[in-house]
Amino acid sequence: MKLLTVFTPTYNRAYCLEKCYLSLVAQTCQDFIWLIIDDGSTDSTRELVECWMQQNLIKIRYIWQENQGMHGAHNTAYEQIDTELNVCIDSDDYMPVDAVEKVTSFWKKYGSEKVSGMIGLDAYTNNTIIGTKLPEKLKSSTLFDLYYKHGVSGDKKIVYRSELTKRYPYPIFTNEKYVGLAYKYFKLDRDYEMLLMNEVLCFVEYLPDGSSHNMVNQYRKNPRGFAFYRKELMKLPFVSLSFKFRQAIHFVSSSFILKNWRFLSETPAKTLTFLAIPFGFLLYLYIQQKHRLLKLKP
Repeated sequence: MKLLTVFTPTYNRAYCLEKCYLSLVAQTCQDFIWLIIDDGSTDSTRELVECWMQQNLIKIRYIWQENQGMHGAHNTAYEQIDTELNVCIDSDDYMPVDAVEKVTSFWKKYGSEKVSGMIGLDAYTNNTIIGTKLPEKLKSSTLFDLYYKHGVSGDKKIVYRSELTKRYPYPIFTNEKYVGLAYKYFKLDRDYEMLLMNEVLCFVEYLPDGSSHNMVNQYRKNPRGFAFYRKELMKLPFVSLSFKFRQAIHFVSSSFILKNWRFLSETPAKTLTFLAIPFGFLLYLYIQQKHRLLKLKP
């Protein structure tokens, strides 16, 4: 059995998926499976992938499902993965040719059941590291501590033990397509640290139709998903009061979008949420205004 599953959620990305495919074909180590979760594409994605599968240059598994959003595609991937490790490479991203080799050799040398996986680096296509590198003297850490204790910034590439990512599935809300992926990561942080690996594992290209460029619309169209995510972050036992307060602000804002006036009875941090009401209302007004301006753009 292969050691690693590289999984790629995709939705109408046939126009850019080939770059990811070619980077996997070129890997110096082939100890992986490429699992493609097609989240309801209506373009030529299926035909493209079937052509690659016939070429038989790498092991590919392809699954099509009705559109559920990124978190729903992740749910399906984690249900299907049967390798020890997994890593998500988005449809508009690709891997350096030695990325799989670095992951597998690093894990065989340092990996154990005492950690949940490893954290590597993302870089822009010009090889510039996104945000900061990982602390050189630190061998392991939770993902949360990296950002909020050690001052790390920017997207990082996470490789998880697959038996752990099957835990804490993302909830699916009717007519919504978004729940923050970090929900699962912070849940796992409660029990495990991750090994740190200062190596670039993924080249990232933020395309105009990606979720990073559409966060205002995501926020407004998926208030239940956002409210759920903020409530869960307020429950984390190892976070600061200021962090919880920021989550409370967002929870209030999403509750206003939902017209959910019971939010004070539903929050896990009642006092903080009460204090956050004026700030959450201002954020709600900002989101509404930003949405109106986006609709006016040609």
